[in-house]
Amino acid sequence: MEKNEQNTQQESKAAENQEYSERVKAVTPTHNLGLQMLKAFITGGIICCIGQFILNYASNNMGLDKETAAAWCSMLLVLLSVLLTGLNIYPKLVEWGGAGALVPITGFANSVSAPAIEYKKEGQVYGVGAKIFTIAGPVILYGIFTSWVLGFFYWVLSLM
Repeated sequence: MEKNEQNTQQESKAAENQEYSERVKAVTPTHNLGLQMLKAFITGGIICCIGQFILNYASNNMGLDKETAAAWCSMLLVLLSVLLTGLNIYPKLVEWGGAGALVPITGFANSVSAPAIEYKKEGQVYGVGAKIFTIAGPVILYGIFTSWVLGFFYWVLSLM
């Protein structure tokens, strides 16, 4: 009698696991890697083309030197990214284009401005001030730390 009860419990558990596996498989989104890569390439390419257009316009039509044109390009791309984030367009672009929208400077501007916009209802100090660097903060921290370490090694090697 005890064996029958154990077999019934095992069968019940197996059926439950099978049902759970089928449910997980049904709700798990499938991804097409080739299509994702194509979307990222297109999105990143468009962002880079916009940047190149800004560089060319600033250099050729406004008479700026390369460094100044590059600075204007970076500032305008960041401004455009923040504006599109505020209008809730950039998150949709990231959803469609994936890494193509996250990797360039526009993605970094989005990662800084999105938490600030999201938490502005909590006030300037506890909302915007506390949450603005939740995503970008570690990037800034480890970027500065890594540059310090590499600078130190460069200094030591230059002394030798």
